[in-house]
Amino acid sequence: MVVIPLVAAVVFVGVGRIGDLRKLGRLGGLAVGFFWATTLPAILIGMGVMGFALTFTAPVAPPTPVAELDATGVGIVDFLVNLVPRNPVQVAADGALLSLLIFVVLLAAATTTLPSEKQRTLTSFAEALGDALTKLMSWILWTAPVGVFGLAAPVIAKTGAAMLQNLAVFIVAVVVGLFLLKGLVLLPLVWFLGGVPPGRFIRATVGTYTVGFTTTTSVGTLPMMLQEAKKLGLSERKYTLILPLAASINRPGSALFQSASLVFLAAMYGVPLDAGLIAAAVLAIFLAAMTVAPVPSASIVSMAPALDVVGVPIAGLGILLGIDRVPDVFRSAANVIAHMCAATTVDTMTRGDAEE
Repeated sequence: MVVIPLVAAVVFVGVGRIGDLRKLGRLGGLAVGFFWATTLPAILIGMGVMGFALTFTAPVAPPTPVAELDATGVGIVDFLVNLVPRNPVQVAADGALLSLLIFVVLLAAATTTLPSEKQRTLTSFAEALGDALTKLMSWILWTAPVGVFGLAAPVIAKTGAAMLQNLAVFIVAVVVGLFLLKGLVLLPLVWFLGGVPPGRFIRATVGTYTVGFTTTTSVGTLPMMLQEAKKLGLSERKYTLILPLAASINRPGSALFQSASLVFLAAMYGVPLDAGLIAAAVLAIFLAAMTVAPVPSASIVSMAPALDVVGVPIAGLGILLGIDRVPDVFRSAANVIAHMCAATTVDTMTRGDAEE
């Protein structure tokens, strides 16, 4: 009920915000480029770490028999041909979320070329719709304990302790992957492109990491990020633009979690992942992760398009929802550190530009 309109609304607004950055020249382009350059490695790290972690999981019977699943492989050519929907209303009704996202992205991109008054009208409508749907989803999540019990209890009853062991492996793999993201991608970028040694950067962003870890929201951490950006000596003109933008559309930690979840659920349901399905999943996660709604466990809800394109039952999300609190705090902390990395790196790369 909520996933399809919510994902469409937040993606439309997110692309609209990116479109506005063309007015900001090199600064805006570098900021968005940094977001993209960290999101893709995050997806690949999540898939790689979870693929390795599956060797430590116990064999369990799939909650849904494999015979009932559509595990037919999709070639890369067919995937690209079918990417653009013939009828966006039909694909929304059918739940083909990736094709719907492509339509929404193209529509939002076209909207940015309209006169400012019309552009504001459409963007304001989508933003208001997204806010209302986010509120509705927060109401639904109040019933999550009952729903999670109803979804998870039959699975645990059939699989026993083996499923609990596998979920523990899942949590550990996600947390390890998030630290690898920071150690292999974010901190090196800050060091080599931002000119700030990792030790100094870590000490300067302890408050940001702590607040992000405890509040699990980028928006709620924004005041601390602004304060610590000033301590790092960044240009106020730049970080006051980059950090709010990052808090809205930059989610590498969420992308890593979603890609790891996809591999885990595909293995649990016995769905093979070939090259075409992996390409489709990477694109779906790339689009959805950058527009995660600012509510708890929104990363789980917004990964529905990726599950849809690979043929994994969306009901599997209910199993992850029950143990999401632990991954949520770590991925939120990774997200806010990524925001600070973006501000630091772009500030250094544009230091020689003329002040506007």
